[in-house]
Amino acid sequence: MIYWGRFVAQFVSKSEIKAEYERRLEARRTVLARLEKQEARIADVRLVVFLALPVLAWLAFVSQKITGWWLVLPLVAFGVLIGLHERSRRAIRRASRAALFYQKGLARLDDCWAGTGEPGTRFLDPEHPYSADLDLFGPGSLYERLCTARTPAGQAQLASWLLAPATPEEIHARHQAVDEVRPRLDLREELDLLGDDVRTGIDPDALASWGRAPRSIPQTFPRVLAIGLATVASATLLLWCVTPLGRLPFLATLCLEIAFFMLMRPRVHEVLAGVDLRTHDLVLLAALLEKLEREPFQSPALQALESALRVGGRPASEQIAQLAKLVRRLSWMKNQFFAPIGLLLLRPIQWAFAIDAWRGRSGPAIGGWLAAVGAFEALSSLGCYAFENPSNPFPELVVDETCFEAEALGHPLIPDRACIRNDFALGGERRIALVSGSNMSGKSTLLRAVGINTVLALAGAPVCAKKLRISPLAIGATLRIQDSLQAGRSRFYAEITRIRQIVDLSNGPLALLFLLDEILHGTNSHDRRIGAESIVRGLIERGAIGLVTTHDLALTDFADGLAPRAINVHFEDHFENGTMRFDYVMRPGVVRKSNALALMRAVGLDV
Repeated sequence: MIYWGRFVAQFVSKSEIKAEYERRLEARRTVLARLEKQEARIADVRLVVFLALPVLAWLAFVSQKITGWWLVLPLVAFGVLIGLHERSRRAIRRASRAALFYQKGLARLDDCWAGTGEPGTRFLDPEHPYSADLDLFGPGSLYERLCTARTPAGQAQLASWLLAPATPEEIHARHQAVDEVRPRLDLREELDLLGDDVRTGIDPDALASWGRAPRSIPQTFPRVLAIGLATVASATLLLWCVTPLGRLPFLATLCLEIAFFMLMRPRVHEVLAGVDLRTHDLVLLAALLEKLEREPFQSPALQALESALRVGGRPASEQIAQLAKLVRRLSWMKNQFFAPIGLLLLRPIQWAFAIDAWRGRSGPAIGGWLAAVGAFEALSSLGCYAFENPSNPFPELVVDETCFEAEALGHPLIPDRACIRNDFALGGERRIALVSGSNMSGKSTLLRAVGINTVLALAGAPVCAKKLRISPLAIGATLRIQDSLQAGRSRFYAEITRIRQIVDLSNGPLALLFLLDEILHGTNSHDRRIGAESIVRGLIERGAIGLVTTHDLALTDFADGLAPRAINVHFEDHFENGTMRFDYVMRPGVVRKSNALALMRAVGLDV
């Protein structure tokens, strides 16, 4: 199979990618329109056939002008049309989802994606040291921008990568894998369509628990006994029919079978309870697994995921097909003609043995299959982001120093047309930047840009910068600290509690990147200065790097006492025709003016 992705890799601009998305969207809409017309024709024909049935019945059984055989053809035709109509509706749903796939892609390219994707709100932990501060989850979040995963496992895997930094080895492996899946647009579309069925049809936790559950039936002696009794019952029945032996041996064997069946019934019921549902879930998963099994992967991370989809050298989809075959055979017992034969041969018990043996052999791997699918979907999400942002590079990861050195750093959630980029560097002697500036000038945005690009870099994703050189870092931030009426916490208490958490992080195995916004602004200037300087000095002494913003210009003085480990930078504004203007360009030094009074007057306050 030749992938369109093999030549899409030459696309170097968003405009080229957008043109391809538009072309594919138009093609999917054309198919959808054709299928909808086809469905309408089938529905019309089915209605005609349905209306013809009572007419033919009247002619056959009331007026007796035709024979009853005339009803056979419309009845068969009606049954065929029902099947065709259902098949057409499935095709329409698939084409509609394919069109939606490219609509969402165009929305991302046009920066109109906020509120249209998976927000991942369930992964938001207010006690996490940075997830709420950096807008990782929720409407308009980084997670919503990145996530194209359709399965719960894929969505959870991507969230876990954003919530904790990977090791350098894992990051390099993800870079290779993301580079490999980046151009495979056909594969992403197919996984999106298959993943939608898996997302709506599977309970992954229940499925994995079912697979891990211990076997219910001892396999050796009972299974041999069941086969032996079925063989003897068949033989004695045959002998009764063709020899003068009589019925007594057969009836005796039948009594033994009934006793054996009653003895095994609780365990057989335990095995078969819910197996239809679990098999249905696995069959849905198998379609997605089979797609991944056929992909030729080269990167070690993707090859490792392929290996996880095999047990005993056999592909997961093949093993699931074996279980589905057993369950289909079990459904034969619902046939009134086969049921007596099946009971005589103890088929329900033997199939229960086989299903229990399958679960013992392959069931423990179900959790691994789900995890492999989740990891691939997470990599595919990063690959899609890399594909749609061709100018965003992978960062250079360094392990022999602590640093964050960015050229043309931007915020990935700000549209390109509005994103002002700045060069920014910490590392070596420079450990902290004290950021001053007026309201809305860009101080907090700089902190978020540094933090969110660090999250991207340490998750294995491309970053929003021309170049980024970064070391493994733990992150702690205080950008969205809130008070809590229910918990009885003031904002100041919530802030110092978070700072305590950040200080503890600085004692961990990774160097700390701290992002302290308006540090200690809930207390008086005297206590703020003493507290802020002590906290920052302590963090620097523990090897941390970071940024601190403040409106209190008195705090900017302590940067001089920490030089050269600390620098002052600022953002400016100017008032023009009654409107505050910002250029969002970071400059060295301390800001020398405030816009607070001007803003108050601009909204009509008499100050």
